[in-house]
Amino acid sequence: MPTTEDPMAGPQTGRRAAGEDPAKREQILDGAKRVFMEQGFEAASMNDITRAAGVSKGTIYVYFENKEDLFGYMIERERGRITETVRHALDGNKPIGETLHGFGTLFATHMTADQTIRAMRMVIAANHRLPTLCSRFFSATPINPVSVLQDYLDRQVAAGILVCDDTAQAAKQYIELTTVGLFKPRIFGSMEEVPSPAVIEKNIASAIRVFLAAYGAKP
Repeated sequence: MPTTEDPMAGPQTGRRAAGEDPAKREQILDGAKRVFMEQGFEAASMNDITRAAGVSKGTIYVYFENKEDLFGYMIERERGRITETVRHALDGNKPIGETLHGFGTLFATHMTADQTIRAMRMVIAANHRLPTLCSRFFSATPINPVSVLQDYLDRQVAAGILVCDDTAQAAKQYIELTTVGLFKPRIFGSMEEVPSPAVIEKNIASAIRVFLAAYGAKP
């Protein structure tokens, strides 16, 4: 007796297992980002995120454990994006002052942007209830703005352009200098408006002078 082949039987090609579709994952994160930015972490619900992402609630739970997990991954994705952006500023063979200027401008602009400030405030506000979320936000990942800047500084030390025996510390110091007087006033609300390009430019120029005075190789 002839058999009818079941089109669903046997190994499937070109299909991803549940939770392994990167496009679907990005779709969910995009929807979650819109909801979190509009409503805040506490007010946002999984139903809101489901509607914004255009997926079922069951699909969301295939990819993320809960709202806290989803928020954590969203933050990590955004941090990864800024890392890639500032990493590109360190490419090439421009003079060190120009390179630090490009890196610092991108970093300071991102860190003082409304979207970044809102995200950080959400994390801080949720810390009393979800301390692991705050810890996850500030924990260092293998690739981050400090690590990519450290790699660049290592190359400058090897080339004799900088003199520094702790490039990890130097990278943190330069990053702090780029937002000094800007980030804390933004996060605590005493500076309501996003700093203008001219204000950021002044900060970066000062940061470079201080940094090179400390670590620039002397003739």
